[in-house]
Amino acid sequence: MKKKILLGMVLVVIGILLVGCNKNTKALDFKEEYEFLNGLKNKNGKEHRKVRIDDDNPYEKVSAKDIVEKINNKETFYVYFGDKLCPWCRSVIEKSIEVAKKNNIKKIYYVAIWNDLGEEILRDKYEIVDNELKKTIDGTKEYQELLKSFNEVLSDYSLTGSEGNKISTGEKRIYAPNFIYVEKGIVKKLVTGISDKQTDSREELSSDILTDEEEIFKDFFKTK
Repeated sequence: MKKKILLGMVLVVIGILLVGCNKNTKALDFKEEYEFLNGLKNKNGKEHRKVRIDDDNPYEKVSAKDIVEKINNKETFYVYFGDKLCPWCRSVIEKSIEVAKKNNIKKIYYVAIWNDLGEEILRDKYEIVDNELKKTIDGTKEYQELLKSFNEVLSDYSLTGSEGNKISTGEKRIYAPNFIYVEKGIVKKLVTGISDKQTDSREELSSDILTDEEEIFKDFFKTK
């Protein structure tokens, strides 16, 4: 009897270990990264939106260089450009996961655009000084390559001067959040996931806003 009990306990332990080994550590890393900010405030004293990220979410963090290589290799994939610090990203991330899973999307690559201080680590940065445009940070080489690859779906990048005038940078921009679908190395779709009904990044997500988000992602992730 004791041997049977001991054997049963060993099997239970083995089962637990196997379950643990089967967990997607990339997904758990993404979950931890986004949920860590729940209840905390940013450098301006504004509280981050609380989000709940599924353990089995499809996100896998990669570098911009990885995405460039996938494009050059003519791969088909989804990629999300955003950041845990981005309030608009936190507004749509839960719905993106929900709809992606419903459409059996197993993997979405994730490229973070800022460091933990909210400083650019990817893109060009411009400022307006004396109503004139000044480039303060050069984006990475990989970012410039991505601008070329995604040119057809990206929006123009301009800043607003002190008098309300728009000053064009002369280049396109990968904003946050940007969800992009690439098929055999060719960009096909881009969405932000943001509802037209949402006017503030930190406002409560109404049922209408969430319905809009769902429709946006359903169209983006829908299978052929």
